[in-house]
Amino acid sequence: MLAWSGGKDAAWALHDLRQRDDVEVVALLTTVTREYARASMQGIRVDVLRAQAAAAGLPLLEAHIPARCGNGDYDAAMGQALAEAGSRWPGLRTAAFGDLFLADIRAYREQRLGAAGWELLTPLFGADTAALARQMQAGGLRAHLCCVDTQQLDARFAGRAFDDVLLGELPAGVDPCGENGEFHTCVQAGPMFASPLDLRCGETVLRDERFAYTDFSLATPRAI
Repeated sequence: MLAWSGGKDAAWALHDLRQRDDVEVVALLTTVTREYARASMQGIRVDVLRAQAAAAGLPLLEAHIPARCGNGDYDAAMGQALAEAGSRWPGLRTAAFGDLFLADIRAYREQRLGAAGWELLTPLFGADTAALARQMQAGGLRAHLCCVDTQQLDARFAGRAFDDVLLGELPAGVDPCGENGEFHTCVQAGPMFASPLDLRCGETVLRDERFAYTDFSLATPRAI
């Protein structure tokens, strides 16, 4: 089961895993903020997340957490999701994440999964993020910045395409994949999808006096 944020790293992790003959991805798991019906970090609408999963040909499990989420809330929601997945797919005990180089986050995931009897898989961990960003783009991944931490990157980058031009304009010290939380993305196309999503770019709003969120919606809303 792959943790699914709706962003480029999760999407590329899916593509990477599907190139291997020792792994089969059977489901995606996303955490959704209950009050907003959006992905917890990226702010991606839940109907877009479901459309992404449909394009990837995989079921999407949703772990709902409160807007003011503490570690206990998160652990409880994830524990319930893992139990549901283990019941639905007997024998499934591996969760994959698209982490790139934050060792403390990886260690936390490994510890919490281990406590639940699960193993952690991080197929992209340790990759050179500059090279990885170029690889994603060359491989056909298309995404836009849906959230920018304005304490690390100017808000004008919100809503922009994750492309070669953007990479060339990122200030020194900003990771090309935004692994330090500088930005998050919303994926609309790539080799992990059977067909691209038709997304419409909406307004950008500043939340918590820090995060610039750009809204992306399905151009033709549909029930999924």
